[in-house]
Amino acid sequence: MTLDVALTGINAATTELATISNNIANSSTTGFKRADVSFTDVYARSNFGANRVTPGEGVRVSQIKQDFGQGGLTSSGNSLNLAVEGIGMFQVTDDGAPMYTRDGNFGLDREGFIVNGQGHRLNGYTTNDDAQIQPVTGELQIDYTDLQPKTTDVVTLGMNLDAGAETLPPFDVDDPSTFNYSTSTTVYDSLGAEQVATMYVHKDAPNAWSGYVYVDGQEVSQPGGEELVFDSTGVLQTVNGTAARGFTSAPFTPASGATPMDVEFRIENMTQYESAFGTNQIDQDGFSSGQLNDFEVDGTGVIFGRFSNGQSRIMGQVTLVNFANTAGLLPQGGNGWVSTFASGEPVAGAPGSASLGLIQSGSLEDSNVDITEELVAMISAQRGFQASAQVISTDDQLMQTVMNMTR
Repeated sequence: MTLDVALTGINAATTELATISNNIANSSTTGFKRADVSFTDVYARSNFGANRVTPGEGVRVSQIKQDFGQGGLTSSGNSLNLAVEGIGMFQVTDDGAPMYTRDGNFGLDREGFIVNGQGHRLNGYTTNDDAQIQPVTGELQIDYTDLQPKTTDVVTLGMNLDAGAETLPPFDVDDPSTFNYSTSTTVYDSLGAEQVATMYVHKDAPNAWSGYVYVDGQEVSQPGGEELVFDSTGVLQTVNGTAARGFTSAPFTPASGATPMDVEFRIENMTQYESAFGTNQIDQDGFSSGQLNDFEVDGTGVIFGRFSNGQSRIMGQVTLVNFANTAGLLPQGGNGWVSTFASGEPVAGAPGSASLGLIQSGSLEDSNVDITEELVAMISAQRGFQASAQVISTDDQLMQTVMNMTR
């Protein structure tokens, strides 16, 4: 009986030492979560309950429970190294089967999918054709397709025309002495080709001006120019006789052979004060085609692609998953877990929503193993092992004494 009880102590201590050893071995493993061993005593029972004069039958391991406490964060400089600050796990798929991990050491495979070291694909919200996030979970993929150019539809101009400027002879685009001021911007056609749009301003009379717009040498404003009338406070009152906002160019075909264009010029912020001419705003909404240069992930998991033309595009959103009982997850190795009946169903959401934490890009979560604590626990487990071994040795001596008495 004593030998059996001592053996259970040795087995329990052995399990604890193995668990501690595993913790120490993974002290540098990204996203690793340490484990604790829980024990329970063993008592003989009959149909009428425990015998009050019978000693216990030893100890057994009741649970090896993983501690999902936060690990430290280490900067890596790699935008696809992701760390969770707070509650939540990444969801990945292994041939379509879901797994969960805190290891955010991701990269790209040859197809542009975001994968971890085991080749498992990171999951999150995907986007539609308009680069809008859809709340549909799927495997996240970086799209290296060139960004399609966007035709310029609107040009916004803000400038001040000097009220003291002189009235000039009739406008002639080839004669700089016939216009007071000019300003230019680049617009883009359907092929992404750059076209230079220039607005010339000619003073006709006090508070009355004309604007002429040319795109790559061809006039696109109305014949005779656009009529700009200011009130006595220097505010633009009307454009072509209507309330001030702007005007739309005549349809024109770019020299590149792209689709015909017509551009709206918004000039409601144009002023006429007794001060020097100056352009204080010039914006347009078109851009050329672009190649993907880089991408980044923000704190809420949104993946932004950065293109050579200065534009950005949303490529998806990394989601996090939480469980009612994370301790009920079943470890699979490779820093991965799968859900069980004990863990409950996974609940996915955007980082920062509900109780989910945020994502820090360019960082990795360290193991939450404290070497000092593990060494102290190892000493305790070692003493338990030695004590149980001493019980066996003592029992052996007692048995030897009994045998000697029979001689």
